[in-house]
Amino acid sequence: MVGDKRGPLFELIFIVACAISLALAVQSWAVKPFQIPSESMEPTLDIGQRVLVNRVTYHFSEPDIGDIVVFHPPVGAENGQACGVHRDAREPCPEPTRERSDTNFIKRIVATPGDRLSIHNGHPVVNGVQAEEDFIRPCRDVDGCNMPDEITIPPDHYFMMGDNRPSSYDSRFWGPVPRDWIIGQAFVTYWPPDRLGPL
Repeated sequence: MVGDKRGPLFELIFIVACAISLALAVQSWAVKPFQIPSESMEPTLDIGQRVLVNRVTYHFSEPDIGDIVVFHPPVGAENGQACGVHRDAREPCPEPTRERSDTNFIKRIVATPGDRLSIHNGHPVVNGVQAEEDFIRPCRDVDGCNMPDEITIPPDHYFMMGDNRPSSYDSRFWGPVPRDWIIGQAFVTYWPPDRLGPL
């Protein structure tokens, strides 16, 4: 009788342990939670809002314009401006610093490898066409709102911008991000509950 009682208890412990291990494996490899640290993605994402990041999708497809992604920025981006080369204030930063930061950023992809890019009133102008973006916070007359001199995005690099254009330090100032620095695509917000939904 004692053996019978231990059997179901052991089975329950084993099932719970397997479930926890599977959840940890999924989090570390496939899906990762991320908390929004700053106002740079407002009004789309607020400070403290939480999203889930798909770490698998870019193993099977290419990142695209409009994707909201979590990534490692270049070293120096944490301090605002750290372009990898000397640049004129009239142009976006064309190259990042060579080293990757351990910090995680979240921004929106606005240009992909080979695209020609300039900035007009905070909007990316990609290959001569200004993006239509009704979801951003409009740019005021601050640094980065107008960068009319065109750059070309290097191979395997992606140009990132926050939706809060007047208050986002992004690729305009520290350059495009190499593909292998991208962690994954944010695909859903789950906290707070009243903001639950896809991105």
